[in-house]
Amino acid sequence: MAEAVELPSRLGILAFRNKVLLPGAIIRIRCTSPSSVKLVEQELWQREEKGLIGIVPVRDASESASVAPVLYPGGGTDSGERNVKSQPGLSDSRKADGKSQQEAVHWHTRGVAARALHLSRGVEKPSGRVTYTVVLEGLCRFRVMELNSRGNYYTARISPLDITKADMEQAQQDPDFVSLARQFKVTAVELISVLEQKQKTGGRTKVLLETVPVHKLADIFVASFEISFEEQLCMLDSIDLKVRLSKATELVDRHLQSIRVAEKITQKVEGQLSKSQREFLLRQQMRAIKEELGDNDDDEDDVAVLERKMQSAGMPANIWKHAQRELRRLKKMQPQQPGYSSSRVYLELLADLPWQNATEEQKLDLRAAKERLDSDHYGLVKVKQRIIEYLAVRKLKPDARGPILCFVGPPGVGKTSLAASISAALGRKFIRISLGGVKDEADIRGHRRTYIGSMPGRLIDGIKRVGVSNPVMLLDEIDKTGSDVRGDPASALLEVLDPEQNKTFNDHYLNVPYDLSKVIFVATANKVQPIPPPLLDRMEVIELPGYTPEEKARIAMQYLIPRVMDQHGLSSEFLQISEDMVKLIIQRYTREAGVRNLERNLSALARAAAVKVAEQDNATAVSKDFHQFTSPVEESRLAEGAEVEMEVIPMGVDNREISNALQVMSPLIVDETMLENVLGPPRYDDRETAERVSNPGVSVGLVWTAFGGEVQFVEASVMAGKGELRLTGQLGDVIKESAQIALTWVRARAMELNLVATGEINLMEGRDIHIHFPAGAVPKDGPSAGVTLVTALVSLLSQKRMRADTAMTGEMTLRGLVLPVGGVKDKVLAAHRYGIKRVILPERNLKDLVEVPSAVLSNLEIIYAKRMEDVLEQAFEGGCPWRQRARL
Repeated sequence: MAEAVELPSRLGILAFRNKVLLPGAIIRIRCTSPSSVKLVEQELWQREEKGLIGIVPVRDASESASVAPVLYPGGGTDSGERNVKSQPGLSDSRKADGKSQQEAVHWHTRGVAARALHLSRGVEKPSGRVTYTVVLEGLCRFRVMELNSRGNYYTARISPLDITKADMEQAQQDPDFVSLARQFKVTAVELISVLEQKQKTGGRTKVLLETVPVHKLADIFVASFEISFEEQLCMLDSIDLKVRLSKATELVDRHLQSIRVAEKITQKVEGQLSKSQREFLLRQQMRAIKEELGDNDDDEDDVAVLERKMQSAGMPANIWKHAQRELRRLKKMQPQQPGYSSSRVYLELLADLPWQNATEEQKLDLRAAKERLDSDHYGLVKVKQRIIEYLAVRKLKPDARGPILCFVGPPGVGKTSLAASISAALGRKFIRISLGGVKDEADIRGHRRTYIGSMPGRLIDGIKRVGVSNPVMLLDEIDKTGSDVRGDPASALLEVLDPEQNKTFNDHYLNVPYDLSKVIFVATANKVQPIPPPLLDRMEVIELPGYTPEEKARIAMQYLIPRVMDQHGLSSEFLQISEDMVKLIIQRYTREAGVRNLERNLSALARAAAVKVAEQDNATAVSKDFHQFTSPVEESRLAEGAEVEMEVIPMGVDNREISNALQVMSPLIVDETMLENVLGPPRYDDRETAERVSNPGVSVGLVWTAFGGEVQFVEASVMAGKGELRLTGQLGDVIKESAQIALTWVRARAMELNLVATGEINLMEGRDIHIHFPAGAVPKDGPSAGVTLVTALVSLLSQKRMRADTAMTGEMTLRGLVLPVGGVKDKVLAAHRYGIKRVILPERNLKDLVEVPSAVLSNLEIIYAKRMEDVLEQAFEGGCPWRQRARL
């Protein structure tokens, strides 16, 4: 424990708000305010092991009158109440109450000198703020003679209050002191014995009783208890040994009595449990005897309980009549009859449904809802604005029949979490119903009770589970429903989502109307096309096209990295991922619209770091020992408003063990080498487009998929043949027709484009053309590849390469008119992700660029085409190749 130490005449002072450090106690603090950080740097960090600081308790001036003299900066003690207008560094959290940071406090006149057992320095990301973690051991008491400021922190002229060796020898001759010491040790031994029986610890503490002087033991034991601030101050002010021992004995005895009372209560509870178990066994034996005698009436009691439950369910009058009829039928049946169990389960469902129970909707705070949406989701400005408009209408007219919102977008863009945010903003319960792969209409409407194993539909079952009649219900993956011989679930949803019909929704199993009009429905889908038009007509589609690389980087830094760190038990002390590395991951390893693959890659880095941390024995000891620093006797908590975070280290922890436990490994910083070691070689390269179009006959198109926009290469090749057109790449009928139209247009204008020699009439004479869409395992269809196909054919027949920095999209007519297409925002974002600089769009798609982020448009050159000739003029270096002679 703390040895006798010679104190300097002046010490740097660290204020502890409503907390006292006693001599012999060990405490861990984290300094974050500028004043405490400056103090630690000047007094401890630069002086290494020689540094000492003073710990002085402080309290707010607004609290009750001080029980002891108080001190004011710049002078001596004063027992009155005075306000100090400038005291920097006392608290970092006063702004939370709306008060001024410069608030008057009272400084205590006595403190404790402390030395650092361990000191570590850290830097918070991304603010760059420096923090210190310090493990301090209290040494001895001192009196503050004068308190002055030095820069950002305070220093004090002090006078030691610790007793000398001569004073101790004299006290040991005092019979009263010897009696108090004996009484204290007896009480302390009794407390340790009780704790040893309860927690299987205490062997090390018994050694302290034999080796440490009794006046230091008093401080050590009291430091382990949770006592009031006033009692802590009283203990700190107990300079006289007899007074200190008397106070410590009282506190130890009080703690011992509280433990004994708790043990008595526990024994009583265990006795009652044993009695309950005995009664349960006897009741089971009684039930078996009644069954043998044929005198079993427990079912009648259960039916009575069910009837009372049904009466309190608040069913409407017409449904209550139906339930009573079913109940009378159940009472006439014997438990052994086949229909008894199904009837009883049905009545239990009627009793469990929330007919009248509804969540009381709290008063909507649109500002708080907007802050919640901003904190949960980055970007998506228009989507969040539409949700705020939806909530504003709910605020003005709570019973309004609002539209059914359907969030449509690729995976990983936040559709499900947006629905959860709406639920949180409204203060309603949230339930998610997954419709992916549902092909049976009974999953929506339920089975009829005549079938074996019948059950209610997912909607009624969800209402039962959530327990209220007005939840926010998410119909997830509504585009993944299918139809077969068992019915059409999408058609069954028409009644659910129609506000004119869902007041009397009829589940086949329930067989009575249930009101779904109070439920707020939100749907999600990856694409709109599979949703039947009548169902789509009942919903308002809100598109979430995806994120730009810049938005992904911000999402990763603000949301993904903290979540991944928490999921893998890491912190910035073990793993650091810079924003530049995140952008490199986005550029080289992910080209998705959402952020799921990005999160998977970050998780892979976290797992690699977790392996290295787990292999470090010292790092393992850090997490375990820091967790166990809380005293097994009582946990010491940080008072609200304090500038340092602290936890008490249990008595008996050896200094060498502390230093070993607190050795922290240097953080693992992610660099390019680690990326390649963990994630493998880069999957994507900005040079891919240039390499793919290095030969004539290749064009770059933009397509839309359920996973967002993608870049699609179209390859064309010519060979000797019979004038046939071959298409490969798992293509649909629409895209095959586009290829036929493209070839017809090129053949009709072969002379104008100089694709045939003078005198030739048939472009395809003696030739076959093969058009291939790479990634043949992926189905492809849609009306937006016309201009891409024409460009590939012209490039092939003119033997001129297309520009590597250009991509295009658009459908064309047989006369060469370029028609508008859908998914423009997704396609433009895909081009931006691939590093393409020029995009050719139909002229009539100009209006769709309003939704594209300005940061993306600033990095792209958008070219508008009205006719196919405009596309060809921009797709080739130097313009359209119609003045060049074909070399085929």
